[in-house]
Amino acid sequence: MSTAPVPREFDTFDDAFDVDMEFAEPLAEVSPDQTRAPLQFTAAPSVPPAPQPPAPQPPAPFAVAPAYVPEAAGFNPVGEVVAQAEASLMETGLDVTGLGSTGLAPSSNIGEVSVPRIAIHVFAERQDTLAAAERAAQDRRLSRATTQIRVGGVAAAVETYHHEPTPPLIIVECLKDPQTLLWEVDQLAEVCDAGTKVVVIGATNDIILFRELMRRGVSEYLVAPLQPLQLIAAIGGLFNDPAQPFVGRTIAFVGARGGAGASAVAHNTAYAISERIGANTVIVDYDLPFGTAGLDFNQDPLSGVADALGQPDRLDATLLDRMMVRCTDKLSLFAAPASLDTDWDISTEAFEEVTNQIRATAPFVVLDLPHLWSPWMRRTLISADEVVVVATPDLASLRNAKNMIDLIRQGRPNDAPPRLVLNQVGVPGRPEIPAKDFGAALGVHPSLLIPFDAKTFGAAANNGQMILDAGAKTKAAEAFQTLAQIVSRRELPMIAGPKGKPGKPVKSEKASKPADGASKSLFANMFKKR
Repeated sequence: MSTAPVPREFDTFDDAFDVDMEFAEPLAEVSPDQTRAPLQFTAAPSVPPAPQPPAPQPPAPFAVAPAYVPEAAGFNPVGEVVAQAEASLMETGLDVTGLGSTGLAPSSNIGEVSVPRIAIHVFAERQDTLAAAERAAQDRRLSRATTQIRVGGVAAAVETYHHEPTPPLIIVECLKDPQTLLWEVDQLAEVCDAGTKVVVIGATNDIILFRELMRRGVSEYLVAPLQPLQLIAAIGGLFNDPAQPFVGRTIAFVGARGGAGASAVAHNTAYAISERIGANTVIVDYDLPFGTAGLDFNQDPLSGVADALGQPDRLDATLLDRMMVRCTDKLSLFAAPASLDTDWDISTEAFEEVTNQIRATAPFVVLDLPHLWSPWMRRTLISADEVVVVATPDLASLRNAKNMIDLIRQGRPNDAPPRLVLNQVGVPGRPEIPAKDFGAALGVHPSLLIPFDAKTFGAAANNGQMILDAGAKTKAAEAFQTLAQIVSRRELPMIAGPKGKPGKPVKSEKASKPADGASKSLFANMFKKR
């Protein structure tokens, strides 16, 4: 609950614009001296309060829709609408990971949620509300907040805050009739401090009750039963700043083992997002000593992600633009120094701050993560909007990928599972684990199979090109276009063909060549002195 409304006398509902009021029971007469103080969150008085008379009984009821009885298997319009919406979201798009069985909508559907370091107290009555609150408290979006979950409704909250100050956010549940709910909310207002936000969970889906709660200063009203993502979205909506700059989606690529080709997959996918889908994309190479982003794009940046990590507090839009290298009109690169002269000992908070700053520069931020394990790696994988695990069809990759996916699932209970990409499939003479068995062991269906093509990948790497330019008609190029659609959740733009026939996907311009027109190899200037 934010700023309280101006105190005024309690009046009955204004039903002039409610078309369904003709079906409601007549309103009970309210005497002029029967008044109710609206919900106000003010500081407690410094003088001791006078002895209070016995608690008054709730006044005569007013016309509202029939209350929802939790024990009865009645119809819940809000629950049905939410269930249908989540089901339709699961059925649309490129759902290649079998997310329909999880019962969870993609995390991007609730928008970007950023909850500050605050205390949140939850007073729930239903068991499923308690379970939803516990799962929401474990979510990555609420990692900075401190959540306390207690059994009991509004009465328990009132009793608690008689003896302790109120936190910035209180979530209370009341399954009683609307009149009693309003009366209990007024009792809660008397013990709340100024600036406290209150979210009420009730059993009645009624617009009149919602309006009355809003007039009393309640920040949000939710109808039980709740899903964790509903609660997270409601909390995030209370603290999201409308003036906050644009925030893009982060897609983290990590290899199950060394040599799995996660960097190549990340760079080619980012290139496909920028060139085929047409969305601005930034590649961030976090493999500081051995990063290959500069080599893959034939770039030799003087500064990059290392400078940003060294001064995260000074980053702004202008400084970030100077540090990034523009590879194409829609693709920028934050390259790694690829140097062993420095022992990279950077805090987890620095990685988190740099990532958050870069997210304000483009709709998609591709994180090329190294094959190592550290606190900042764990934090980055859990906090990313999308995680792609790149593995090869062998036993070592199977073991490591299972450990990664299990850990990510545990740290992201309300998000879709990580994507699995099997790379280098079909190496001649190498025994391989079938893709079906590989996915069954992990509990995740492979989103994509990238065939082994040593000639195309080798030529592209040596010339500083992407597969879409070096071999546009190969199966690998088609695979990267498909993966770009999966992780971005966007379709390839189409060009209208003659006589109304469907067109072909837009093709990007060919890679730029050196000024003299010769197709020079990257090795020609790789080791030249700066």
